[in-house]
Formats: sequence, C-alpha cells, structure tokens
Amino acid sequence: MAKPQLFDVKKIRKDFPNLSVKVHGKTVVYLDNAATTLKPQSVIDATVHHYSAETSNIHRGVHYLSEKATAEYEKTRESVRAFLNAAKSSEIIFTKGTTDSINLVAHSYGRTFLQKGDEVIISEMEHHSNIVPWQILREEKGIVLKVIPMNNNGEFSVADFEKQLSPKTKFVSLVYISNSLGTINPVAEIIKISHRQNIPVLIDAAQTVNHMPVDVQKLDCDFLALSGHKLYGPTGVGVLYGKTDLLNKMPPYQGGGDMISSVTFEKTTYNVLPYKFEAGTPNIAGVIALKAAIDYINSISFENIMQHEQELLDYGTKVLTKIPGLRLIGTAKHKAAILAFVLPNIHAHDLGTLVDEDGIAIRTGHHCTQPVMKHFGIPATSRVSLAFYNTKEELDLLAASVKKAIKVFSPKL
Repeated sequence: MAKPQLFDVKKIRKDFPNLSVKVHGKTVVYLDNAATTLKPQSVIDATVHHYSAETSNIHRGVHYLSEKATAEYEKTRESVRAFLNAAKSSEIIFTKGTTDSINLVAHSYGRTFLQKGDEVIISEMEHHSNIVPWQILREEKGIVLKVIPMNNNGEFSVADFEKQLSPKTKFVSLVYISNSLGTINPVAEIIKISHRQNIPVLIDAAQTVNHMPVDVQKLDCDFLALSGHKLYGPTGVGVLYGKTDLLNKMPPYQGGGDMISSVTFEKTTYNVLPYKFEAGTPNIAGVIALKAAIDYINSISFENIMQHEQELLDYGTKVLTKIPGLRLIGTAKHKAAILAFVLPNIHAHDLGTLVDEDGIAIRTGHHCTQPVMKHFGIPATSRVSLAFYNTKEELDLLAASVKKAIKVFSPKL
C-alpha cells in the first residue's frame, strides 16, 4: 500500500476534473456526494485504458487480451478483500450496486431459509432498497417485517433493537450510515446481540465505505453491501461481502454463463464461490476502475478523510444553523458529513433550483427514505452531503445562496 499523502485539499481537487465544470457560468460547487461521488482522473483513466487497450471478456478466453482483462478484474477482487479485511477473496461478490446486493441476499438467502411467520428486523431510517426487497418477500412467503423506531434526533438505540427481538427473529438488515440523516448506527453492538441468538445480519454500507474504514471480520457481519459509485468509482458496480459458509448454502441469484461448472438438459452443476453469484458478462471496465478508486482512497488515508470531513461537518452545521428559520433534520450525536434541512415557506425542490443557479449542486426530495420524511412530518429535505474534496469556502457559498433564496420566498425572515 502506498504511503498516504499529506492532506492538501487544493491539490486533491485538481485530481477531480468535474470540479472545474462551469454551471450557469460559475464553477460548480458539488455537494451531492451521498447520491454519487465524483471520480478522480485515475479512475477515469483506468476505464478508458480498458476500453482502448484491453477490451475483452473475462474468464472464458485463452488469448492475451482475455487473460489480461481477467487478471485485472481479479486484482480488484483482492483489492476489495483487503479494503474490507475479508478473510477470503471468494467472499467478495461483484454486483451492480448496493441495491442489487441486498436483493441478492433477500432473494437467495431469504427465499431459501425464511419461512412464514419468521421475523426480519430493519430500522425506520432504511433506504428503500433495504425495505422493498423484504416487503416482496413478505408478500411471497408471509414473513413478518419489524421496524426499529428512531427518535427526533434521527437515532435508534440498542435497547430499541432488543425490544424488537423475539424467538421468531431470523434475520436483521440495517443501514450503517443513514443517507438522509447522516446518523452512524451502532451496528457492531447489533451484530453481537444478534449472533447470541444465531441471527444473521446484513449491513448496508453504501454511505459508510467512503467516510470511514470498515473491517468485516472485526464487525463480524454476515453480509455487507456497498456501491462503487459512492466510493469515487464507476456506476453500475457494487459488492456483496458474505461469509463463506452462508454463501455456500445459498442457491444462485441468477442463472447464465460463468456461474456454472457444467450444463446438460438433465442437470446443471454450479460454479464455486464467488462465481456462483456472478452470472453473465459483468461491468468489466467498472470493476477494474473500482480498484483505481480504492487505490486513490488508500493514498489519502481514512485518517485524513475523517478529520477533514469532520471539520466540514462542524463548520457546515455552524453556518447553516445561523440562517434564520433553518431546521436541521438529523441531529444524531454520531454523524457522518451529511446535513439535511428544511426552511419555512420554501419547498426543497424550489430551493434546489435556486441554488443551482449559483452553480451549487445539492439533493432535494425524500432521498429514497419516505418513512423518514413521514417520521418528521415533512415532504422533503434539502441535503448537503460532503466529501474530502469539499471546502469551507463552498459551504460559505451555499449559505449565501440559501440566504438569497430566503429573500425571494420569505423576505420578512
């Protein structure tokens, strides 16, 4: 692993060509990182290099290009294994993203091992991708979906979780960091408690792996899902980590090429891990470029990332809460660099449109967490989600733009 560089945000910003884009004649202020992160030049170069110099399908060829593409593809698997500290590279399954990974578990593990009346626990702050697959399973198999409630700070407690447990609880699936609130949930404690009753746990780490290190062996989670595009990598690529013993017991999620050992009209024998769950031609260039993204993050180090993002979170909280009438949604004690808020008399979509005129990109809406919006009695929020390439100056520009919007809609404030 390369030695981490000294943190210099001005230098780092030069690695991201998208940060020089002009929006309405102004240099973009990109504050929508929870939706997707920008890509460093090294990730872009890795993608272009594959398509321009090493294009080939993987695993099925004996010619040079196929062997080269296969080697690069499998290097990423090992890179992800090390990034998550998984015990084996065969525990790393490439998917389309977090949503695909959760659906894989719900479809394969859920349909195989969960029966009518079995309980699955999720939380009130889940992304729709960790709600709907379990609702589909409820409709198909009659499982019971139980929800851990949260308080008005956007937190749930371990005690809240334990109240939901019963002898019928057979699976737990929880978000690590809320995409709409920034809350960092106590997943390590949840996993320990669940394992005392032999309950498997899936962790949605889509909003976690770009903000802080994740060690799956230390957490002892049974499954973990992530998306490459939240990790400064390409869209259309994700990862499912799973413990070997569980993955071996699970049937394939999809059928097709590469997930088989042999096929006759009478019988098909499935491939070994991880290929049993990787049917068809994958996003080869995307997987290869994901390694470049991980290499880039490692070159900066999570120590630097966490320190800088905490400073941004503290500063952003300070400047936004000074704005008259602004109300933060999500004030948990333990938070990642996400700031969601509402303003009186201004719908989030209108605010998003107005700040866009100043070249500022924020996310507005329910953020695929409609139960969260229902909890707070609001239709939507304006969400500012920060990355290590953001600056305090950008937060000042945002605050000025919000104040300008208030004068349009609420001149008396």
